[in-house]
Amino acid sequence: MKIASVANVKAKFSAYIKASKAGPVIVTKNGKPVAVLISMQDEDEIERLLMAYSPQLQHILQAAEKQIQAGKGIPHETFWADIVTK
Repeated sequence: MKIASVANVKAKFSAYIKASKAGPVIVTKNGKPVAVLISMQDEDEIERLLMAYSPQLQHILQAAEKQIQAGKGIPHETFWADIVTK
């Protein structure tokens, strides 16, 4: 893992993109972390990353978790049976 300032990353962006293949590059501003550069292997990985940080998806998942905890979920088998038949 590397740590670099915004100014360094800006000046040597291509080099830091290349470095991100070996591990995350933490970008700092005024000594505090503000971003992370990570290497992507394929489009599926990009989609997973975007979904993981989607506030809208997180809200949906939290609401679903509350419904399940309240006993309002559906059985696993029913869910998949419904998905396969649609």
